Amino acid sequence: MKREEIKKKSFDIIFCIYLLYNYNQIFRFFTNKTVVQIWLYDKPDMRIEGIILGFDEYMNMVLDQTKEISVKKNTKKELGKILLKGDTITLIMEVKNEET
Repeated sequence: MKREEIKKKSFDIIFCIYLLYNYNQIFRFFTNKTVVQIWLYDKPDMRIEGIILGFDEYMNMVLDQTKEISVKKNTKKELGKILLKGDTITLIMEVKNEET
């Protein structure tokens, strides 16, 4: 096997592990009904918070109890249940309880 082929296979394996880790983390958020905050690709000053009701292989998500948070204006707007396209997502993280 040539060196380039080995590098390509190594990259493919690492990328698959990375994707698997991400899907496992999203699945944990989904099963535990964790409130998550999602950073949007096109709107860096906007965040979405909610509970994941479902997702697919493209990271499209159905979220419930959703709020749109404006970072600049420091405002929150209730959205309810929404469908968020996976290609708009930059980051997904757990929302820590502010009281603790």
